[in-house]
Amino acid sequence: MTLASATAKGIFLTSGVLYFTEVVHLDALDVGLGLSVAGIVSMGLGVLAGRLADRIGPWPVLMASLLVSAAATAAFLLVQGAVSFLAVVVVAMVAQGVLLVARGPVINAIGGTSAQELRAYVRAVTNVGITAGAALAGWAVHQDTVQAYRLVVAADSVFFLVAAGLALRLPRPKPVPALPGPRWTALRDRPYLAVAALDGVLSIQYRVLTVAVPLWIIDHTDAPRWTVSGAVVLNTVIVVALQVRLSRGVDTPSAAGRALRRAGATLGVASTLIACVSLVPAHQAVLLLALGIALHTLGEIWQAAGGFELSNDLAPPHALGQYLGVFGIGMGLAESFAPALLTWLCLGYGVPGWLAVGALFVITGALAPTVVRRAEATRTHSSPAPALPGPASAT
Repeated sequence: MTLASATAKGIFLTSGVLYFTEVVHLDALDVGLGLSVAGIVSMGLGVLAGRLADRIGPWPVLMASLLVSAAATAAFLLVQGAVSFLAVVVVAMVAQGVLLVARGPVINAIGGTSAQELRAYVRAVTNVGITAGAALAGWAVHQDTVQAYRLVVAADSVFFLVAAGLALRLPRPKPVPALPGPRWTALRDRPYLAVAALDGVLSIQYRVLTVAVPLWIIDHTDAPRWTVSGAVVLNTVIVVALQVRLSRGVDTPSAAGRALRRAGATLGVASTLIACVSLVPAHQAVLLLALGIALHTLGEIWQAAGGFELSNDLAPPHALGQYLGVFGIGMGLAESFAPALLTWLCLGYGVPGWLAVGALFVITGALAPTVVRRAEATRTHSSPAPALPGPASAT
């Protein structure tokens, strides 16, 4: 299911903007604004979706998100202007955000005490799927015809339908009864919000490879242009090869805090190396860039492992979906504002800007163990995986 839905996501990430600008003929500014609005709406509705998953169970919410994603993606073919684009892209991105919120409790239920390892496998497969989707989208970009773009949009919708069909075979965790007290406990949980904020700052790293590095390579270094795609390939290979191995042992909040500290330090060193690529000749630039991307990817792996463990283990079982929705706000804000921040610092100020980004990662990671200890000290619960239904209802 993850492979199919991630392939669909890879198609959208690679060719979505080009489809709307080249085929629908929307202004690039309108497309960017629409995506930003959709991202903000998705963050808000993610919390509501998480609460709904707690009350009716995560599987129906997961299934609905896949079906709505398929319908919204197909509706891209009907977009004719900025208004219809905004309406459709909001629905599509909300559905994608809901998918991530609902998937977490299902992973916990299936994985049980090995949920972290299962999550690592899922993340590795996600990278494979996004790469496959990017390859399909790359074909359309190479063809550069209306028919090719429309074909990959239709394929995008089909992949979501395939994912929904596979989701029918997943176990269906039972809803968790609500406890007396305030409804929106996650929004009142300041220690948890502090952890989510730290993870959100570290999540800026996801846009380093997709925004800052390509522009840095092309405009500020002597590295060959092919290293733009080479950086993505190297990142994917390392994640697929090491995500499971390096995630083992990140199975307690304290271990997750240390993982975030390692992530911050590694991302800081990586940013420094990537900055120095602009100071050396082409052949040295390739080697230095490869080392920087490799270290960046290790930081990405540790951050993903630590964030998953903290978002789940610090959440009460009766409100897991709601808490996961709130935790996702940090990453959502990072994805929304990171492109502008990275462009301003890394491209506007050059090497000093990269060093500032690296320092931000290091400082944030260094704070993580202390913030996590304080959050853990306020927990009054253990967080076992939600119970799975019996065999009769698990088909």
